[in-house]
Amino acid sequence: MGLKGGPTQDEVMAVSLAKLGIRPGDRVADVGCGTGKVAVAISKTAERVYAIDRRSEAIACARAEAARAGAENVEFFEGDAVEFLPDLGALDAAFVGGSGRLPEVLDLLADRVRGRIVVNAVMIGTLQSAIASMQRLGIFEEAVHLQVSRSAGIAGGVMFKPINPVYIVVGGAGCS
Repeated sequence: MGLKGGPTQDEVMAVSLAKLGIRPGDRVADVGCGTGKVAVAISKTAERVYAIDRRSEAIACARAEAARAGAENVEFFEGDAVEFLPDLGALDAAFVGGSGRLPEVLDLLADRVRGRIVVNAVMIGTLQSAIASMQRLGIFEEAVHLQVSRSAGIAGGVMFKPINPVYIVVGGAGCS
């Protein structure tokens, strides 16, 4: 898939999902859903997933991914998350994979999410913004630096090629 910024690496998604702690019956927002890979993974446990992205090509890609996976409990919203989040009501968790208007998105999520909010950041500025916003809201729990390397062949042997690091920022808006 040629969508800029995605898909989320499997190892990063595994840690992010573990930090989210999704339970059966949960209602979860995926802000900046990109390819839909994370929304589909969440949909296997959650009752309802709200996948939001401002890019029409991302929504098209995510819809196709959900259709391939038979994930019928994913609802898609094309546009700015700040416009959609107020109408979603109470949420049990939220994953933020896109960084547009991050402080405003986190303000809205902090008022709606009962469990955890997880932000994935690849840029230092996004990491700083996520931590500062969560600290201001009194929900910051931790930040995790995740560096994944994959095996690759070299001169008849095996080496490891690093993938760009990802920062996983976790906030707890309620009891989780």
